[in-house]
Amino acid sequence: MHLEGWVDLTGSFFGIAMLLYFIAGYFFIATEERYHINKAKPALFLGTSIFMIIAGYYAFNGLNMESVHDHVSHLILEIAEIFFFLYVAMTFIEALIERKVFEALKYKLVTKGYTYRGLFWVTGTLAFFISPVADNLTTALILSTVLITIDNKKREFLVPGAINIVVAANAGGAWSPFGDITTLMAWTAGKGAFTDFFFLFPSAFLGWFVTAYLLSRFVPTEKPAPIIVKAGEEPKILPGGMAIVYLGAFTIFTAVLTKQILHLPPMWGMLFGLSILKLFAYSMKKTVNVELNIFSSIRKIEHDTLLFFVGILAAVGALHFLGFLNWFASLYNQFSPTSVNIGVGLLSAFVDNVPVMSAVLKANPNIGLDQWMLVTMTAGIGGSLISFGSAAGVGVMGKMYGIYTFSSHMKYAWTVAVGFIVSILIWYVQYEVLGIKAVANL
Repeated sequence: MHLEGWVDLTGSFFGIAMLLYFIAGYFFIATEERYHINKAKPALFLGTSIFMIIAGYYAFNGLNMESVHDHVSHLILEIAEIFFFLYVAMTFIEALIERKVFEALKYKLVTKGYTYRGLFWVTGTLAFFISPVADNLTTALILSTVLITIDNKKREFLVPGAINIVVAANAGGAWSPFGDITTLMAWTAGKGAFTDFFFLFPSAFLGWFVTAYLLSRFVPTEKPAPIIVKAGEEPKILPGGMAIVYLGAFTIFTAVLTKQILHLPPMWGMLFGLSILKLFAYSMKKTVNVELNIFSSIRKIEHDTLLFFVGILAAVGALHFLGFLNWFASLYNQFSPTSVNIGVGLLSAFVDNVPVMSAVLKANPNIGLDQWMLVTMTAGIGGSLISFGSAAGVGVMGKMYGIYTFSSHMKYAWTVAVGFIVSILIWYVQYEVLGIKAVANL
């Protein structure tokens, strides 16, 4: 939807120049490892500067400035909904880390006496079921730490295990409205009701399971050397840790009710949950003299990640305002929506899925719920095809530097591709053969 006074600039010299400006900016975002610059910096610079240039062009040429102002105001609202949702979610995760919840989980895993193959399945399963409520990057980092704690040299265990965690974290996030940034964007944009995304569970689960089964064939069956911890030094959940777990679940429940019943943005319910967390920290200090510094947890969240989202969503919004995303929408008229949405998944392996999904949402093609669910799923799981295709993959590459690499991933990439195909086939059976889309709308 374009506002009154809007001008299509796609065929003008200025429009082409802005497209090239976007491509140049995205080059530095995509090559952060090469130039050692965090992708949030070029993303934020690109997203803010491009609209300043566009506004200057409108003002210089006497065009309707109201269309620019209205578009930016609407874009700010869209970005704020995602920003504050993630802000609260990250704060809860950091609070759980501070209370040693994940440290205790890691200790229990490494002292259970599992075989390498058993640990492979346990970490993958946990990644699949944790990522729907925690972001896939945090999930992947925590569980990849478990792998290298068990054995930091056995590549035939570490590489398949790392791929398994990345695939599971991305697949697990695909069937939850807030499990991945792409599903969160689709949910807040109203492309599906809260329960609609749960119908993607069979596709996501079976796709991951097939990949995991194929990978498990390469994992040793013997047991790793036991990890010795002195008596009394075992990691334990600190006071208030489990209460924060329950508060986190309550916060998610509140966000859902806020969206589905009150018709307010989900971030409103999340911020309410954050206020409850702060009150809980206050009560812990007053009643049992336990210090829960929530502001300390807020300081530890990945602000670069949040600012990256702000910058890239603003930059894609600029392309939409210029008119370039109309070209993208036209693809759905020239080819079958299923083919285009599968292509979106393949593209997300090379280009971050956030701008890809943002482009699809801004283009707003006239497709049904079945196709919106497909593109949500493929954009979420497509990044697993290549090691650097998702935030989870990039994070694990950093955590297991020199072990989980592009080349080591590509050795087993065929297993990920098989799982990707299985997910699409299951989606096709559900939505196109069985007509689950009608059931999902009930």
